[in-house]
Amino acid sequence: MSDTPYIPPAVWTWDKGSGGAFANINRPIAGPTHDKALPVGKHPLQLYSLATPNGQKVGILLEELLAAGVSQAEYDAWLIKIGDGEQFSSGFVDINPNSKIPALVDHSVSPPRRVFESGSILVYLAEKFGKFLPEDGPARTETLNWLFWQMGAAPILGGGFGHFFAYAPEKYEYPINRYAMEAKRQLDVLDRHLADHEYMAGDEYTIADIAIWPWYGGVVLGRSYPGADVFLDGPSYKNLTRWAQQIDARPAVKRGRIVNKANGPLEEQLHERHDASDFDTKTQDKLQGAV
Repeated sequence: MSDTPYIPPAVWTWDKGSGGAFANINRPIAGPTHDKALPVGKHPLQLYSLATPNGQKVGILLEELLAAGVSQAEYDAWLIKIGDGEQFSSGFVDINPNSKIPALVDHSVSPPRRVFESGSILVYLAEKFGKFLPEDGPARTETLNWLFWQMGAAPILGGGFGHFFAYAPEKYEYPINRYAMEAKRQLDVLDRHLADHEYMAGDEYTIADIAIWPWYGGVVLGRSYPGADVFLDGPSYKNLTRWAQQIDARPAVKRGRIVNKANGPLEEQLHERHDASDFDTKTQDKLQGAV
């Protein structure tokens, strides 16, 4: 690390060589980099994603809807390799001009409807099928309170703490300390709330739980940034850990969190999902074992 303090220039210019992990795909402009149409499968709902915490939310909700008997929630899930810049294809930019996963296209309506931003997709699907979002009253308000809390809070955990703890080109004490403090405050917010509530909105499992679990459950379960559960003392948040383990045990969550997953244990990687049987036959351990 340089001992020379950084002095910002009067006008910032892009240095392609800086930024650590993911620097090769980051850029300060929007729009497509290449022409490529997105594939379309046989189901009305088409999901284009990667199983990051934000991506896991939609796979989990779709699997929960199917488990609840909503057959119209059948879907095709296509892997978007963000490390290869596939989110900058013309087809993907057409459905999400912000070039971020996840994105959804609903072909059950005419013309087909694009839905982007994970929180928006959760609300759209919950309202479309009348599940996991109370229709009215205090429970609906509380669900949306916590959903939007997650949307605002997670960039601190991910882009802040996660980046400097796990991905920055060097370890910098100031940002790690700064974001670790805020991450622990957020964990404490959840832990205190869950001391008096089974789920985020009370007694009912909702899209608020589905949104928060991949991020904050991921920390306390040791599935986020390597070593973060120890560094942030995840087990000390006992109510949060209870909640995280309770959701982790749900069969639909076990399925949904591996949809479009492209790293980790091979048995937890289902690159594409087009049928319920794919979980039994097309995870990477099965496909590689068949070669």
